[in-house]
Amino acid sequence: MEHTKTTRLSELDWLRVILILAVFFHHVCMPFNGDDWHIMNNDSSKVLDDIMVYFEQFRLPILFFISGAGSVILLAKITVKKFVLNKITRLLIPLLVGILFIVPPQSYIENINDFQSYWQAYPTLTLNFSSNHLWFIEYLIVFFLLAIPLNKFFNSELGATFIEVIEKLSKRKTGLFSLVIFLIIIKLFFSLMLPSEGNKIENLSSSVFYFFFFITGIIFIRNKSIWRALSKQRFYNLMLLLLSTLLFYGYYYSPDLSKYLSLTIRWSIWWLVCCLVAWSALLTILGYAQFYLTKTPKWLRLSNELIYPFYIFHQTVIVVIGYYVIAWQVSIALKIFSLLVLSFSITSLLCWFVIKPFKVFRILFGLK
Repeated sequence: MEHTKTTRLSELDWLRVILILAVFFHHVCMPFNGDDWHIMNNDSSKVLDDIMVYFEQFRLPILFFISGAGSVILLAKITVKKFVLNKITRLLIPLLVGILFIVPPQSYIENINDFQSYWQAYPTLTLNFSSNHLWFIEYLIVFFLLAIPLNKFFNSELGATFIEVIEKLSKRKTGLFSLVIFLIIIKLFFSLMLPSEGNKIENLSSSVFYFFFFITGIIFIRNKSIWRALSKQRFYNLMLLLLSTLLFYGYYYSPDLSKYLSLTIRWSIWWLVCCLVAWSALLTILGYAQFYLTKTPKWLRLSNELIYPFYIFHQTVIVVIGYYVIAWQVSIALKIFSLLVLSFSITSLLCWFVIKPFKVFRILFGLK
C-alpha cells in the first residue's frame, strides 16, 4: 500500500472537478436530446443525443474509480471507526437533506399541473422519499462500507498476491485493458440474469457494474507500478479507445438487425461495446491526467471542496430554470447556452454564499 503514502494525487483532484462539471453539462443538455427527462423541450436534437450517449459510458464509472482510490487513501490515514463516522456525516446526512429539500422541487416541476402550489405538493413529494439524481451518493455509502473489508483483504497475504497478478499484467502494453473481459462478463451476466431498470442500489445490473470500477480504484491506487503503467501506456490505451469508439458507433449506427439477431444478442453486443468504451476511456483519461495534471493550484482545492454541494444542487437548479427556458421561442443552441450560464451561476452562488460561509450548512452538505 506504498502508493497511498505519497504526496497528493493532483490528477484525481482535476478529474473529480472536471467529471462533476461534465455531469452538470450532461443534465443541461438533457431537455433537448429527445429522452424522457424531467422537463423536455418541444424540439430535440438527434445529433446531441448521439454525442451524449457516448460520453455517458465513462463519466460516472471514472468517478466511482476515483472514489475507490479515495477510500484507500483515507483508510490509510484514519481508523475504521473514524472512516465510518466520516461517511455518515459527509454522505448520509447530505443524502437525507437532499431527499427532503433538494429533490422535491424537481418532482414538483415535473408534475406541476397536478398541484396548486409547491407548498401544497411538498408533503406528498417528500413522502416519496426519492433520491433522484442523488442515487450516486446512495451507491457511495454502500461502496464505502464495503471498502472496509476489501481494504482489509488487500492488506492480507492473499490480497497482496492478487494485486501482484494485476501488477504483472500492467507490465504488458495492453495488460490492464484485458481486465475489460471481467467487466463484460459482469455486465452481461447481471443484465441478462437480473434485468432491471433505474439506478436503485438493488438493481445489480447497475450497482455491480459501477462497483467493478470502485474496486479497480482500490487496487490500482495501492500499487505504484500499476499506477505508473497508466501514464506509460496512455498512447496504447488511446488507440484502444479509438478502436472501441469505432466499434461503438459502428454498432450504434448499424442498420436494423432484428431479422438476423435476437433481442438478447443485440442487447449483449450493445453492452459489450459500451464496456469497451468505458474501460478504455478510463485507462486513457487517467493516463493522460497523470502525465499532464501534476499540480493542484489553490483554486482547484477550493473547487474540490465545493464541487460536492454543487453536485447536490445542480440538477434541481437546472430543472427549475429549464422549465422556463424551454418555453422561449429561440433556437435549441441558445436555450442550452442560456440554461448553462444561468444554472451554473445560480448553483455556484448557492455554494459560495450559502453553503461555504455557514457551519450548519457545511455540515448538512458534507463539507469539512
